[in-house]
Amino acid sequence: METKRTPEDVFGLLSDEIRLDILRTVALAQQEKQETGIAALSFSDIYDRVDVDNTSKLSYHLGELTGTFLRKHEDDYAFTHAGEQLVRFILAENYRSPESFGPIETEGQCLYCGETALQARLHEQYFFIRCSECNRPAFSYRVRPAQVQARTDSDLIESVIWEQAGDFVKMRQDVCPDCAGNLDTEVIDAENESVPDSVPVSFATRSECQQCLRFMSVPLTHAAAYHPESVAFHWEHGVDIMGTGMWELHQYLLDGTWTSERTGSNPVEYRVELRRDATSLRLYLDDAAVVKRTERVQRRNQSERRS
Repeated sequence: METKRTPEDVFGLLSDEIRLDILRTVALAQQEKQETGIAALSFSDIYDRVDVDNTSKLSYHLGELTGTFLRKHEDDYAFTHAGEQLVRFILAENYRSPESFGPIETEGQCLYCGETALQARLHEQYFFIRCSECNRPAFSYRVRPAQVQARTDSDLIESVIWEQAGDFVKMRQDVCPDCAGNLDTEVIDAENESVPDSVPVSFATRSECQQCLRFMSVPLTHAAAYHPESVAFHWEHGVDIMGTGMWELHQYLLDGTWTSERTGSNPVEYRVELRRDATSLRLYLDDAAVVKRTERVQRRNQSERRS
């Protein structure tokens, strides 16, 4: 039975270059086979590819890695989940600091002053968008060194947009984008969160992972916008929610196109209304920001017709 290792033990395994070379070797074997499933190497295959003095030393290092970063697959060695995640982190060199970038002019409006003078740049290793008029932050998100190294300007912004879209799709199902653990989400009243009166946000969501402690908070309207009904609704009206930056959605709050309100107390219910032209999509959410039902409303001469 495998002995449970502490985090100190686990990371201590990576202090030897031979062990890192073994992990790289298995990753390269998977690339060569162009397989997305199990890529396993025999002891002799690894010995031929790794710079190690003798078979006894290789056997020792394989024994140290097996159970944490490698597993025996029949008579061969293959990655564990931790091994594959770790080696890709190393190959991408995401342990380095991201290269500096920006300022990059980008679309969107500042929630504080309404100006469109937004610029993206690296700030304390985050992708950071700031308003150059009032100097307040409009958006920040994680950015990886490999992500910055591989892209510049508009391509980098696009990569952040698609990454945050994927993350919010997962978060809508209470799946942590980092560790796939369980997210706890609640709706909070912006009035209780010291939000300036000039910011048109009534309610927001607060999500926290119970395993890795990832934390995120966004306006309730923005969280609801990633629901499939909203994505389809906006697509029909020429707006690609999935391909739009979170900071670009602020304009809909500023012009009153998107609104949120509390409509029930027992049980707690919130209504997000997303307007496009003469049609509105209404999404009704519970206190965990789960959409319980939706409806479309057509406006004709100030009257409403549900569809």
